[in-house]
Amino acid sequence: MTVVEANEFRSLCDRAGIPVTHQRQVIYQVLRTMHGHPSLEDVYERVKARIPAISLATVYKNIHVFIASGIFHEVSLHHGSLRVETNSRPHHHLVCTACKSITDIAAEDLGISAPARKLRGGFLVQRYAVDVLGLCPACQKSPS
Repeated sequence: MTVVEANEFRSLCDRAGIPVTHQRQVIYQVLRTMHGHPSLEDVYERVKARIPAISLATVYKNIHVFIASGIFHEVSLHHGSLRVETNSRPHHHLVCTACKSITDIAAEDLGISAPARKLRGGFLVQRYAVDVLGLCPACQKSPS
């Protein structure tokens, strides 16, 4: 992690109100380099390669701190296990109900217009998360 990246991480933690720790910094750095929607176990394996003494519970706790503070988001529960959203651009998900793969899709590709910030009844929208459930191309080809 460069000095600039380290300073950005410290600033991000300050804004989120969470303490900066070495373990947290490594977990953040690993998440930022992973593409797609990594599972807790995927993140743990990469972090453990850099911090051999770290426990799965520590990685789990810190990922939840990042999610609670809004630094990262949790992907839908349709895939069966905790997955972390590493794509910070607004988008939605195609979730395969057979293999549980998750693919990002732009709102425009779904025909979704710009979201309202406030809904009837005074509900304030923080973000939209649309999951389209179905079968990915690979699962459509495989015999059931």
